Amino acid sequence: MGPAVPEPSFAERARTQLSLGRLGTLSTISKKASGFPFGSVMPYAMDSQGRPVFLISTMAMHTQNLQADPRSSLLVMDFNPDEDPLGAARVTLVGNTTVVPESARTEVRDLYLTRHSNSKYWVDFEDFRFYRMEAVDLYYVGGFGVMGWVEASAYARALPDPLSDAAPEIIRHMNDDHRDALILLAKTYTGIEAEEATMTAVDRLGFNVRLKTPDRMRGARIAFLNEVHNAEETRSVLVKMVQLARQS
Repeated sequence: MGPAVPEPSFAERARTQLSLGRLGTLSTISKKASGFPFGSVMPYAMDSQGRPVFLISTMAMHTQNLQADPRSSLLVMDFNPDEDPLGAARVTLVGNTTVVPESARTEVRDLYLTRHSNSKYWVDFEDFRFYRMEAVDLYYVGGFGVMGWVEASAYARALPDPLSDAAPEIIRHMNDDHRDALILLAKTYTGIEAEEATMTAVDRLGFNVRLKTPDRMRGARIAFLNEVHNAEETRSVLVKMVQLARQS
């Protein structure tokens, strides 16, 4: 068994997923059914420190719950309806959700409207307030068998992956136009002979593939030759890796 392939920490993955997301499930502690969790569909935005921000009405049940007890959690999931949802990445942020101070309202308002422009129609209604969640702990699941707790301090220090915005297009391009290259890369860098190869994820350190072999489906990770920071650097390193693979 060869050395482990480098990949982002769970803290970085959690920060990336929460930064990309727009919608999650906010769970609060019910006032009516005392002690029971109460789940709500919740749009959110992220501030510069990775804290989820919500715009909620005082009439909403979850707001009433938070006013009585700020303890809460936010589940955000990367779900593709064509794939097994239990294999999808997701992160649960556990923390305390409280009203954003008036001194920070303008800043929070701007970042929230950038993410949810339709909210401009009700953002200034008297019964709406901005709330923000301070993380106490996080739990990350990256798919089958990939999971672990993330300390709030590690999450706060982490940054979203620099390829997070470009990743969907990189994956689409490789899967639509370069499947043969992915098969070659899998053979060269993992030793797996595959009939089909699909890129499933990409980040600054490498990419993941799903491989169809004669006997079963397999997953593998392939490291880049060097760390990348944008789509152009990703294209360059992939071209170089394919060239080296062909030479070998």
